[in-house]
Amino acid sequence: MYAITLVDIAVAFIPVAVTLVLILFWSSNLRHAIIAILRMLLQLLLIGYALEYIFNADSHWIILAVLSFMLAAASWIALAPLPVKNRELLVLSLVAIAVGGIFNLALITQAVLHADPWYAPAVMIPIAGMVFSNAMNSVSLAGERLYSELDHHGDYGRARNAAFQAAMIPITNSLLAVGLVSLPGMMTGQILAGASPLVAARYQIIVMCMIFSSAGISAAVFLWLLRDRLRVETGRESS
Repeated sequence: MYAITLVDIAVAFIPVAVTLVLILFWSSNLRHAIIAILRMLLQLLLIGYALEYIFNADSHWIILAVLSFMLAAASWIALAPLPVKNRELLVLSLVAIAVGGIFNLALITQAVLHADPWYAPAVMIPIAGMVFSNAMNSVSLAGERLYSELDHHGDYGRARNAAFQAAMIPITNSLLAVGLVSLPGMMTGQILAGASPLVAARYQIIVMCMIFSSAGISAAVFLWLLRDRLRVETGRESS
């Protein structure tokens, strides 16, 4: 594995500085970009220290607490683009991401990677991050598109199909581009760490299957759960 020093990190920020100059002259969002970069630095440094502690603690209770926090955060963030946000929608988002995410997380970590112990932090947390984040994005896209479609026409079935299709576009594009346009994070990281490209490719296949199914299942469950809620809202409006 390549050792990265603080000087190396500073060099990596040279193109970031160039981009900030472009934003300064061509956009009015310089403050937003700087805040985003500073948050990225702070969050990654903090998570580095946190993961160091979690890995050394080697406690399944800590791992379950971390997974619960990740699931709750993903469920809340998924609601950001929706025109309506309340406790009921948060529960629906939580259930949808849990169904699609936990199923894939358990299958991959236990039946494919054979994590030992079952809660192995170095396996469980990175995989959970990929699963929950992709499920979160699909739920977010599906919900936003569903409300948008319903504003144009009242047919739930048509709106649901359009919403599900929209939610699957990013991950479907990723499947089409992988190996041709990009080498995804898991594969790139393993190659940089010295693993064989063939081994890295196998891991990436697992990851792509995992994020595709977690995105699809979570989006479908969220849209299905929203059906009854939207019917109740429609009934209230008509009454």
